[in-house]
Amino acid sequence: MRDELLDLLSRLVSMNTVNDPARGVRPGREAADFIREWLGAAGLKAEVIESSGYYSVLASTGGEPCVMFMAHYDVVPPGPGWATDPFTLVVKGRRAYGRGVADDKGNVAALMLAAREVSRRELGCGVLFAFTGDEEIGGRNGAYVIAEMLKGRGEVPKYLINADGTGASPIIRRRRGFRAIIKVEREEVVVKGSVKRAEFSALYPLSQHSHAAYFLPGVDTHPVIWASAFVREKKVMAVSLKGDFIKGNVVPPRAVLEYVGGGEGEVVADKGLTRLLRAVYPLVRAPVRTEAFSEYGVSITPNMYSFDGRVHELALDIRAMSGEEAVEEAVRDVVEAVLPGARLEVRAGPGKYLNTPPTARLVREAVQVLKEEGFAPEPIEGAGASDSRYFTDIVAEVIDMGPIGGNVHGPNEWVDITSLEKLLRVYAGLAERLSR
Repeated sequence: MRDELLDLLSRLVSMNTVNDPARGVRPGREAADFIREWLGAAGLKAEVIESSGYYSVLASTGGEPCVMFMAHYDVVPPGPGWATDPFTLVVKGRRAYGRGVADDKGNVAALMLAAREVSRRELGCGVLFAFTGDEEIGGRNGAYVIAEMLKGRGEVPKYLINADGTGASPIIRRRRGFRAIIKVEREEVVVKGSVKRAEFSALYPLSQHSHAAYFLPGVDTHPVIWASAFVREKKVMAVSLKGDFIKGNVVPPRAVLEYVGGGEGEVVADKGLTRLLRAVYPLVRAPVRTEAFSEYGVSITPNMYSFDGRVHELALDIRAMSGEEAVEEAVRDVVEAVLPGARLEVRAGPGKYLNTPPTARLVREAVQVLKEEGFAPEPIEGAGASDSRYFTDIVAEVIDMGPIGGNVHGPNEWVDITSLEKLLRVYAGLAERLSR
């Protein structure tokens, strides 16, 4: 089946399904129509679901569903540094290279073939397969829409395997993501001195990643937190803050602080920005109450900053096994203590954190099937979020899973072909076991 798997993956990779809202780029309908037609020819009932110009596919083997599999076909922009064409599948030994082969078109191809296999078996219930086109920008028009649709139809399955992970182990925990936005008015003040400049860069001693979910407090260095410590320890007044602020969940590579240093002249400093920067250090240590254990604990990173000439706005990316109320309470306590008068807004998307017990049937069955295929699996926690969060409130047991691969979201993304071929059998085997 390897040749068929690679042929299918090659066709998927060749479809440009980049999601890049900043540049007005989104996937068209080509991939969704291809998946629907292929599944229909394989004997499944499949439909394309449209929401705000994004397309998903929902397919069924028929009957009342008890198991569901999900993957996403959209990808991030390829970026620079590729040794090959990112939209052409290149096979070298056991590895296949191309944008999305590990995240997540490899899983899409494996699930399509698994769906065909499952449709040929006599199972005790129906099996659902979902393929979405907006996971890379939050999943609100894909996974969330499907979750609401299944609730409305009364077709919520008991088990969900979200094929969006790496390492060939069941991911049983993922923290929920929150966004806290803090706004402070500019306050001009004339002080003696001269304008000095300090530049701070992100540092990752163990591995380069830049994703906020993978930031390791006490190990990695965040440029804005560094700038905050500088303002606090040096007791300086801030003039301006600039830097490479990219996205809410991406640690900025650098931050440039203009501040008042020694000198006999006069400088217009910004008391509001100074107060905001001083507050960053305690804000990233806000004592958020958690509801469940996480190996990563609580992480708070200040990744986005903007200034419109009147108001400074700082956005914090927060990851925690918590609810919105607990996060807002913790951040508000800090703001009221160190930044009185600031405006605060805390946002959270629908769904909940992922926290399936390692003793759950779904986890035990997944571990067993993976072992039978030669893997050495163990239930693990994923640092980043996934679309499974839209189902944790309605589905009894949920896990994420994916093949062995690397350079996800980076140049020369790759997937181990053998692991992907084995996962095809794992998915089909799980459907059969869980339907009993």
